[in-house]
Amino acid sequence: MSARLRGTSLRHLVCCLCLLLIFPTLPAGADDRSWLPLAKDGLRDPGGPAVKVLQQPADALSPLAPDNAGNQVRWVRALRDGQINPRSSLRHPLNGEKYDKDVLLNLNGGMPVVRFPHSVHNEWLDCTNCHDHLFKKQRGATKISMFLILQGEQCGVCHGAVAFPLTECARCHSVKRSDALAELEREAAAKPSPTPPFEPAPTPSTRPSAGKTEGKAR
Repeated sequence: MSARLRGTSLRHLVCCLCLLLIFPTLPAGADDRSWLPLAKDGLRDPGGPAVKVLQQPADALSPLAPDNAGNQVRWVRALRDGQINPRSSLRHPLNGEKYDKDVLLNLNGGMPVVRFPHSVHNEWLDCTNCHDHLFKKQRGATKISMFLILQGEQCGVCHGAVAFPLTECARCHSVKRSDALAELEREAAAKPSPTPPFEPAPTPSTRPSAGKTEGKAR
């Protein structure tokens, strides 16, 4: 390579480094996110007092982990990164039940199996938010219907309203059927075998023997 070409390449490298220093890399998608102001979102009265008091969505949501769907916030990541810290109550903390077991759903459907992570939901929801009016706690007791979900019931109470929308199918239907069945088999094999009920040892009979009874009768 000639000295002239080497000099040109060096200048290009220096220019690129300078641009990186001037314009640091931002999280993917953060620059492109935008939210309508409260006065134009179609949900509030533009002339009402709340528009002047409430925080604008762009001010509240832009510092949080970016997403490309719904309200453009990756809420679980924001929670785990400490960007938000949900409170269990406005007045005092509540000690709710904790449950972190994953549940595999849609085992017989045509779509990939759904892995429902209790831990993610339980970090900012209490069990009573869903049980038992939306879902029974017993496995298989509630028939989960995509039709109902699309009508805003079951999972659709939150997803499509405050959580990521139902168009993000792969976020729920994420497990191959073969992998799900293998996982269930491993789980069943790991369970201890049921212990047979305790049976007390037979006690000696206090009744007199047949021979003694007959002799006494004679």
